[in-house]
Amino acid sequence: MSIIFEPNNKIFTMQTKHTTWQAKVSKYGHLLHVYYGSKVEDADLSYLIRGINRGFSGTPYIACDDRGYSLDTYPQEYSSWGSGDYRSSCLEIEHEDGSRAAELLYVSHKIYDGKYILPGLPAIWGKPSEIETLEVLMKDRSTEIEVILYYSVLEEYDVITRACKICNAGNKPVFLHKALSACLDLQRDDLDMVSFHGRHAMERILQRNHAQHGKMSVGSVRGTSSHQANPFVILCDQTAGEEHGECYGMSFVYSGNFIAETEVDQINQTRFTMGIHPDGFRYLLEAKEAFVAPEVIFSYSSKGFGTLSQNFHDLYRNHLIRSTFKNKRRPVLINNWEATEFDFTEKELVSLAVSAKELGIELFVMDDGWFGSRNHDKSGLGDWFANREKLPSGVKGFAEKIHKLGMMFGIWIEPEMVNEDSELYRKHPQWCLKIPGRLPNLERCQMVLDMTRKDVRDYLFEAVSKVLDESHAEYVKWDMNRNLSDVWSADLPGERQGEVYHRYVLGVYELIERFTSKYPDILWEGCSGGGGRFDAGILYYMPQSWCSDNTDAIERITIQYGTSFGYPISCVGAHVSVSPNQQTGRETSIETRAAVAMAGTFGYELDVRKLNEEEREKVKEQIVFFKKYYDLIHEGDYYRLTEVGKRTDLAAWQFVSKDKSESLICTVMLQAKANPPFLRLRVRGLKEESLYHMEGTETFYKGSALMHAGINLPVVYGDYQNVNFVFQEVLS
Repeated sequence: MSIIFEPNNKIFTMQTKHTTWQAKVSKYGHLLHVYYGSKVEDADLSYLIRGINRGFSGTPYIACDDRGYSLDTYPQEYSSWGSGDYRSSCLEIEHEDGSRAAELLYVSHKIYDGKYILPGLPAIWGKPSEIETLEVLMKDRSTEIEVILYYSVLEEYDVITRACKICNAGNKPVFLHKALSACLDLQRDDLDMVSFHGRHAMERILQRNHAQHGKMSVGSVRGTSSHQANPFVILCDQTAGEEHGECYGMSFVYSGNFIAETEVDQINQTRFTMGIHPDGFRYLLEAKEAFVAPEVIFSYSSKGFGTLSQNFHDLYRNHLIRSTFKNKRRPVLINNWEATEFDFTEKELVSLAVSAKELGIELFVMDDGWFGSRNHDKSGLGDWFANREKLPSGVKGFAEKIHKLGMMFGIWIEPEMVNEDSELYRKHPQWCLKIPGRLPNLERCQMVLDMTRKDVRDYLFEAVSKVLDESHAEYVKWDMNRNLSDVWSADLPGERQGEVYHRYVLGVYELIERFTSKYPDILWEGCSGGGGRFDAGILYYMPQSWCSDNTDAIERITIQYGTSFGYPISCVGAHVSVSPNQQTGRETSIETRAAVAMAGTFGYELDVRKLNEEEREKVKEQIVFFKKYYDLIHEGDYYRLTEVGKRTDLAAWQFVSKDKSESLICTVMLQAKANPPFLRLRVRGLKEESLYHMEGTETFYKGSALMHAGINLPVVYGDYQNVNFVFQEVLS
């Protein structure tokens, strides 16, 4: 059993392969957090919780004479606002009388095999034999508000997931002003907070700050998880690195507004909370209704960032992603966007596809510009039918030409958006998010459709399904190219407008679920101007996401480095683009561009007709190489061998097969130096005693030599040169 309840002391202990989470019902009925960290067997750790009388930290009424007992200082499993805990809270409720306090007390619990279900929300899944769940029912001392805390344990992955359901069991409506998903109280103040900031075309840049007294948070109020922040955060000790140190990873399985907040309190304890951002959130709970908060995934490693990342990578590949492509090789594709943008004809696209087919590319993706009056970004969005000026034979006829070449056909859509200059907007102006009496904020000359509305979702499902049916598409890129603003729905009354952000996300999930259920054999790729909605929530529905609109290989090293801390390589959309790069003007070799793109799903986004013969031969070789090592790259363990941002000379990463018999090391020499020092690189994850052969040479190395002494890197000339190494275990 991975979950144990000790009834005499009312202690819950959750065990994974290497970790322990322990909670306790106090003598006054509050659910206290006892411990989360390295595995501890058969122990009551509640002695760790202590209290003394502290000024201005009051006690619950029932504990009046026990002045050391204070919700303001005791570690808790789920914190609430207004009852004496002045730290960050998870729950804030406005009752009918206008009061907002809640004091949650333990009522009962149940433990069962299998995973809890969150209706309408993405979540980790698995067989009953793989997961065990604890549900704890809590009730407000003075009202009929109930909270069910969910915990699921995936023992083999060192993962514990959390979520909650807030129930109005009374007869009067209440408003939720804050409904976060989880709280983690740690009795220490020596932690750093690692988060991932960014902007469009430069997402998930690692930042590390020491958690000090007061609150430190990251989050998004943009309607999506956003380019600017990512709903994955790490708390770690100050000396933690790739191979050592304590690390707590938290991932929010949600694609909308979020907050992840760390607070060090007056007695040097650290509280972490995560959930839907309270800004703009006000949710009406009618009598007998419930609100389900999304899932937070927790994982702990005592062996540094590398092990923590691998926990999340393995979990997502096996228990988050549901697509049939999670265990199937995905095709090497070409996308026409950077080759043509909006300016293309059917004849030109066929010519591009013919050239790509000759190189071994398997999938042709027609990007933006194929529909309605779409000749630029000012018109056409919402009109999901062929632009006959560009595609005389329609999407159906064009797709038939691609299929006759022996290639698969893919298509770009942006279902959530609408241009004012479109048939859809002229017919249904009330279908977009727009506040009456105000001119809306525009971004990319488009507005956002109201995805809370069933009629909007039904229209999109029917219109896009027609295109997919007639084209027999094998791939869809689902884009979303602006943030939400002017958030107001004509379909909801005034007292429910604070629900629109969340209902929008639920509407998107419902529509994607309909599509992926109807078309399970289509490879779906998420996108939001690249990485603006790159999160665990989307990966539940789509096995990969376009990592960034920035296709510069050198900048992609930084972007993909940060992404790898929380997300597997197999979900990272990455392509080889033109040199000089369209966004930066930087020149890099086609070898380097391919090496970086292979740390992802791999494809091309350039006009291959303009490649010279030498480059065309290299592309053919790259595709063969990628297919040969596809399983190693997409299913093996990933190691970050250098700390991007700290070194100006070298970036390196490594893939190791699960049985440690094979490894691919990729290096990019960054800034060239005159009279350069020699570079040596230690690899990871091999068998100490095994002998490994370096492919393409007559050289053999012991695993221990490669990991402890390292390999010599060649002296190269010129910036951004790529060198790869493949090692195979020599079997006796």
